[in-house]
Amino acid sequence: MRPVTSVAVAVDAKQTYVGEFASSEKELGGPKWLRTLRKAAIGRFETLGFPTQKHEDWKYTNLAALLRVPFKPAILARPDGVVAEKLDPFTFGVLKTSRVVFVNGRYSPRLSYLRSLPEGVRIASAAEILRSEPGILEKHVGKHAPFEADPFVALNTAFFQDGALVEIPKNTVVDEPIHLLFLSASKDLPIVSYPRNLFLLGANSQATVIETYAGWAPEVTFTNAVTEVVVGPGAKLEHYKVQRESERAFHFGTMTIDQDRDSTVTAHSMSFGGSLSRNSVSTKFGGEGGSLTLNGIFMPRDTQQHDNYTRIDHIARSCTSVELYRGILDGKSRGVFNGNIYVRKDAQKTVARQTNKNLLLSKEAFVDSTPGLEILADDVKCNHASTIGQLDDNAVFYLRSRGIDEEAARNILTYAFVADVVNQVKVAPIRIKLDQLILSRLPKGAGLGASL
Repeated sequence: MRPVTSVAVAVDAKQTYVGEFASSEKELGGPKWLRTLRKAAIGRFETLGFPTQKHEDWKYTNLAALLRVPFKPAILARPDGVVAEKLDPFTFGVLKTSRVVFVNGRYSPRLSYLRSLPEGVRIASAAEILRSEPGILEKHVGKHAPFEADPFVALNTAFFQDGALVEIPKNTVVDEPIHLLFLSASKDLPIVSYPRNLFLLGANSQATVIETYAGWAPEVTFTNAVTEVVVGPGAKLEHYKVQRESERAFHFGTMTIDQDRDSTVTAHSMSFGGSLSRNSVSTKFGGEGGSLTLNGIFMPRDTQQHDNYTRIDHIARSCTSVELYRGILDGKSRGVFNGNIYVRKDAQKTVARQTNKNLLLSKEAFVDSTPGLEILADDVKCNHASTIGQLDDNAVFYLRSRGIDEEAARNILTYAFVADVVNQVKVAPIRIKLDQLILSRLPKGAGLGASL
């Protein structure tokens, strides 16, 4: 018998998803423009199909494990039964936030609440906006995260029903963070959800937004999320994405950021869960004087794989981007960092720095790191760097000579490896939670007081 190839698996899975769309299209509903957009997206997905390792952007990622699972759209799943008490591990202690909860991609009013917000600030379910004021979404959905070249964005666009809308009017500062909590729960059958988020920051506005994606072992789920971010002139956004789904789950997240002149964005990505996860961030400077910071931590263990793909497009002049990703890999895990910075010919006075450093805690862990710069302007300051290594035995010996046992010494050095990223988290309760998550994933919880 001829062995089933990855291409054959991808083709079979593609037809399954196309068939699921055909059978659920009527139930998906929505205004005419959205139904038209969905059909275009599923048509494009059918043309593209799922990528194989022959595709350049996917050569380090084998999707066979994902494509073999018969996921069903979340609209077909039974009610989730998630209770408020189960959310505590995914919150941030004393941090006061507005919290908007989605279970399997659908808004859950009973688990959500909004604190006092400045006048004009809108935090709402996309499904609600589709019913009451669909023109807001029509103007933006699909305009910032195009689906023509990405089959996962195409699938999300085709099945999009719900997600979060965060709209901050011009000259408005939201002091308290906004927490968007996406939970995946499925005890009856493996389900796939397609949350679609839109953040709109008006001129000179400021906000902090947290996206948490979480789930419970041993449930097998698939989250295919897209977040489109539009940052107006002089606006400031502090964004945190924390991915801690079940270690049997699959997570594919795409975020696009369009920055206007003099805007500032800091985006932190923290990846812990998922059997296979892929975090894609694509940013664009559309106006002069913009500033961008991308920070990332990924910590796969056992047989997990965490992929990180970033694209920073310097179109306008006098913009600055700083990117720092750190990976800690243990067991037989795999990691991927693929970072691309493009400096257009008119983007003079660009400053762009990119660094990826990776620490391997076992001989069987492996990481592929591919930093990239493409510069068409001549008056720029740009550099990139990548390192892959193990703990320094001399440093371990030094700590042991001070009376620290070997395991604790290794854990101290491992935590120190990501400390410069952790220290850039401005919100103290988020930083404390991140500390706990990192320490809990070190051998025996690091022995450094970690608790969750």
